[in-house]
Parts: sequence; C-alpha cells; structure tokens
Amino acid sequence: MDVRQLEYFLAVVEHGGVNRAAAALRVAQPSLSQAVRKLEKDLRTELFHRVGRGLVLAPAGEALVGPARQILRDISSARQAVHEVRDVERGRIDIASLSDISTDPLSVWVAHFRVKNPNVTLRVDERDHVSDVLELVKSGACELGVTTLPVPHDGLTDEFLVTQQFLLLLPPGTEGELPPVVPLRSMAGIPLVMGERNTPTRDYIEGMLRENGVAPHIAVEVPQRGAVVPMVLSGAGAAIVSLRVAMEAHQRGAVVREVDPPLQRRIGMVHRSGRLTNAAAAFLAETKADLASWNRSFDRRTASGLSRIEAAGQVMAAMEKRQLDRFKARSPIAVEETGGDDLDS
Repeated sequence: MDVRQLEYFLAVVEHGGVNRAAAALRVAQPSLSQAVRKLEKDLRTELFHRVGRGLVLAPAGEALVGPARQILRDISSARQAVHEVRDVERGRIDIASLSDISTDPLSVWVAHFRVKNPNVTLRVDERDHVSDVLELVKSGACELGVTTLPVPHDGLTDEFLVTQQFLLLLPPGTEGELPPVVPLRSMAGIPLVMGERNTPTRDYIEGMLRENGVAPHIAVEVPQRGAVVPMVLSGAGAAIVSLRVAMEAHQRGAVVREVDPPLQRRIGMVHRSGRLTNAAAAFLAETKADLASWNRSFDRRTASGLSRIEAAGQVMAAMEKRQLDRFKARSPIAVEETGGDDLDS
C-alpha cells in the first residue's frame, strides 16, 4: 500500500467511478484501475463490488475511507512542515556555545535572527570547554557551535565571525582615576571582580595580565556572570568585560576604559562538513550580515573623530533601536483588550 494507491482509491470514491476519477486526476484509466486492484491485492480484500459497469464500495472499502483520508492529511502536513523549514518559515536550530560567549555575543545574534524569523525556534546548549562544544557538534546533538578560534578541525568546518573586544569597567565616580587607555602592566593594585575559574574568558584575562607582569588582585570571585556588572556598579571592584557588556554598564553609570595591549579574541562558528539546514544556513548568513553592518557603522564613526568607546556606544544604540522597531512591527506579544465598563469611570 502506498500513497498513490490511496489517492486513487479516494478519487474513485469521491468521483463515483473510475473514468471520472481518472479524468479528475488526469491519469490514464487503465493506470488508475491497476493501482486500485494492486491496493486490493495488498490488503487481500475487495474494496469495491463490481456491479455491471459501475463500482459500489464494499464494507472493507467503507472502513478504509476515513483512515485513508487521515493518512493523506498527515502526509500533506508533513510535506508542508518540510517546505516551511526549507524556506525558513519554520524550523529549529540547536546551537552549542561556550558558556561565557552565550551572553555576549550569541544572545544578540539569536535575538536579531528571531525578530526576522519569528517561526524558527532556537536552543542554546552551554558548555564550559571548547572540546565539549566541538563534541556536541560532531555528535550531531547540535548543528552549530559558537566558540573561540582556532579549534582543532576534527572533520569540522569553522568560520570566523568577529574579534571580541574587552574593556576595563570601573565603578561610577572614578572618571579621573585612570587615563583613557590603561596599560595592563599598571593594573597590579586594582581589585577585580571575576567570574568562576576554569572558563575560557577567565583563563584568557588572567593569562594576559600575567603576560604583562601583573598578578591579578581578585577581590571578588562570583560564579554567576550576571553578577559581575552589579558588583562593579556598587563599588566592589573593577572588571574586564566584553565591549557590549561594558557599554551596557556604561549606560548605568560605570566608567569604561580601553586597555593596552588590547584584549581581544577571535569568535567563530563551527559545523560539520556538508550542507547545513536552511534555517542554520540563514542564521549564519544573517549573523555575518549584521556583523558587517556593525563594522561599517563603527568605522564611519571612528573616522569622523569619535573614540572607539563613543563609536561603539552610538552603533549599539542605533542597532538596538532598529531591532526594537522591527520587533514592535511584528510583535507576537500583545495585551488583549477586554470589553465592559471601566470601574474608574
């Protein structure tokens, strides 16, 4: 029994005969008759009684009509689901990410993609080590991985996306304490708020400080990354954070300084060799386009004389406004208005 046989069977039922069914389906009458006979053979029962030159449904045929229609509905739904995923109307993207990259920059990439593709769902699986991210991608548990570069290839393809910048974040009111660019070698006495140990970001920052002759003075160690900025804002110490996190804290009054030499690392995406699903390919392409737009806007502003921090702040504000405007234009979040009298009137 196959789909074509069920389609032909239902056509005979709905059109009241083989000839009319064949005409409606635009197939040869012998082909349709042969398919129905083959279906009867497969089921080992008559579906129609042959009465003169016509057909009358047999009890087995009557029993098959409902299930046959349901099967064809299910197949139609399955085809539609595949087409929607193919056209990025629907779908799901599973992403493995280093835990300290999922907040920045991955969270922003996911949000931008979701606004443009609201019917696609995404799942982010966090890991603390690069090897664990790569394993999730290699095993097929996740289609994409976001990690620092370079990585061992191991049959995976990696694509560079962005150079992540780190800045020094200081409590409000410390504007006059340090120059606009702070040498790393001068940071020996600065109390630092740091995330948990044995994560790529913590290891990188500590390693760079030690390379510049500084034994980090860790005043507060906190496992929750989201607690670092509130602690700095409350005066617990300084912190070295990514550019986006620094600019968001700056809007709340924190002081931001560049460091020398610059602290930066390469972030990229990894995936198995071969074709990505359309949703994953679209996510990668749209992320690249957004990053290219960021770089163009940033370069224009620094060329006009703005500092890197000023330029980054302006670009972030402009992109966030555009993003929110897009979201509002197609927002799935709305408060349902209710009728009835206003109690305050």
